[in-house]
Amino acid sequence: MNIVVLCGGLSPERNVSLSTGAMVRNALVERGHRAVCADLFLGCELNGSVEQTFAAAVSPIPVPPVSEEVPDLELLRAERGGKGIFGKNIIELCMAADAVFMALHGADGENGRIQAAFDLLGIKYTGSGYLGSAVAMNKSLTKYIFLSDGILTPKSVHLKKGDDVGICAAEGLELPLVVKTCSGGSSIGVYIASTEEEFKNAVDGAFRYEDEILIEEYIKGREITCGIIGGSPLPPVEIIPREGWYDYKNKYQPGKTVDICPAELSADDEAAVREATRRAFRALQLKGYARMDFILTEDGKPYCLEANTLPGMTPTSLVPQEAAAIGMSYGELCEELIRVSLGESEAAHA
Repeated sequence: MNIVVLCGGLSPERNVSLSTGAMVRNALVERGHRAVCADLFLGCELNGSVEQTFAAAVSPIPVPPVSEEVPDLELLRAERGGKGIFGKNIIELCMAADAVFMALHGADGENGRIQAAFDLLGIKYTGSGYLGSAVAMNKSLTKYIFLSDGILTPKSVHLKKGDDVGICAAEGLELPLVVKTCSGGSSIGVYIASTEEEFKNAVDGAFRYEDEILIEEYIKGREITCGIIGGSPLPPVEIIPREGWYDYKNKYQPGKTVDICPAELSADDEAAVREATRRAFRALQLKGYARMDFILTEDGKPYCLEANTLPGMTPTSLVPQEAAAIGMSYGELCEELIRVSLGESEAAHA
């Protein structure tokens, strides 16, 4: 197949996406595909014609490490100039491909806008469609759907810039609290506050990234995540940071966490996590694949924190670990995500 691995973009998770994109591209090339790694925002130079570019995409490329720092997006905008999110040759390449592997993370790739554009252009891509992507990206909307469907999720308050944070106390939220951006990812703009001063700083910090945030009750328990492909959950993983909590640094720097895969859960607890994953996947109208994040309490209640519609595929990412636990190699996983996504897309248009 001729495949465009679309990565980069213009979100705080850009560096994660670039690492995911290079790894996926190399794995697909190893599996015999002609795969081009293309930066959504900066674009891609052609190697002659579009067809010649795919024909030449047969050698591995370096995989960039995920730096500890969030990229300077304003500097990136100034570097490229111009308008819009689609860089040079991106649309042309994607329209010529058999499939686009969505290796994007954050707003550019997960909020449904790219998916909607591709639907209009007839471009096939991996992952969920525009509606499920848009809803799952907004944690406030996600929670409304979870609550309406009876899926456990921490109690929260949705705030916009200028709102009175005193509403949190009025709604019965007490310290410690989790403060997070409404539509962010990779734990960027997420804080755990135990004191009033920490809470104030957390609110200010989250509002630096977005104009809408969530204040969420802190649920004590084990951090569990569970991937799902084509409606079938993978083995859950337990995440144990060596220091602090599962923030951006601990997620992407090797050796910062202990990932236990499969998680050491009782049969009942594992069944509860898997069922909650299935229900969340259906409730949000997701397709292809996704990953759900949970806090599992001591009494076996899985509180769903959020859905990740384009989970990371970096060297430290969780879905590849879960796939490996059932005997699926990284390259096989990449092919399976394409197969499932295109199969569901074709069925939807049949």
